[in-house]
Amino acid sequence: MKRVLITGGAGFIAHHLIYYLIKNTNWDIVSLDRLDYSGNLNRLDNILLKLTAEQKKRVKVIFHDLKSEINPWIKKELGDIDIILHLAAGSHVDRSIDFPMEFVFDNVVGTANILDYARILNKEKKLERFVYFSTDEVFGPAPEGVDYKENDRYNSTNPYSATKAGGEELAVAYENTYGLPIYITHTMNVFGERQHPEKFIPMCIKRIRDGESVTIHSDKSKKIPGSRHYIHAEDVSEAIHFLLTSSIDNEVDYGGAKCPKFNIVGSEELNNLELAQIIADSQGKELKYEMVDFHSSRPGHDLRYSLSGEKMKKLGWTPSIKLTERIKQVVEWSLKNDNWIEL
Repeated sequence: MKRVLITGGAGFIAHHLIYYLIKNTNWDIVSLDRLDYSGNLNRLDNILLKLTAEQKKRVKVIFHDLKSEINPWIKKELGDIDIILHLAAGSHVDRSIDFPMEFVFDNVVGTANILDYARILNKEKKLERFVYFSTDEVFGPAPEGVDYKENDRYNSTNPYSATKAGGEELAVAYENTYGLPIYITHTMNVFGERQHPEKFIPMCIKRIRDGESVTIHSDKSKKIPGSRHYIHAEDVSEAIHFLLTSSIDNEVDYGGAKCPKFNIVGSEELNNLELAQIIADSQGKELKYEMVDFHSSRPGHDLRYSLSGEKMKKLGWTPSIKLTERIKQVVEWSLKNDNWIEL
């Protein structure tokens, strides 16, 4: 039986990952979180209610802020760790623009502290895997027709993406210098149940339900909406489980490059107007919207992000459920559990 440490365990993606791994493996899970604006214990409580008594025993929650190193007491509480999944991070672009140094400490210093814990741990016993969760935003805006591959050049346009890229570079350095078995993943626009209500999809669900207008970010002409490859958090969890349990030949796939990287990408690209229309149709409501030139007037925000999912596809993984079905699933759940879409 493996013991998996998940940092940021009360966060949006991480709590879905905890639930998926508990349901689909016999692994023990340790959640490490400081419980700030992005970490919500109610998420963990919500998923624990759906687990059996025996499954609940396999989840341990520890409070710790990774801006501080992992001290001997925390190390003892963590126990014998086999796999580290590092999701803890500041992730709100607007907040990073307002408070850039906060993101430097969270995303760079915090990553350095968990990597150094992994370095020491790897001396004591062989760590099976360390996964660093990064973002599509490290590559910057994607022109129409461009899908960035895993090892393309970074072009960060805001403090959030820059600090995530910094964390990536630290992870690569720790693999090359200390031999840590590291994977890096890039995900983009993850959505699902219990997402923070300020995010686009829960915000859309609420506004359409209430008959309010939805703001669609666009280019200067107010004719071209921003677009993304949206992906459900359960699909991300499935992809991570796939990577952790598959035999991957590094020499074949990466030309011998260390610290292999993987883009975890949704099955199709949607612009935000198309997405809002699907949400409106799912509720049987008329879509009221306004196109707003948001990106050119707000430095640090990009109109289009896009990643290539070909590497994961060649390895044998693609999302198992269609995007439109996932969106309808989240709309239905959110309307039944509307406390999660209220600010």
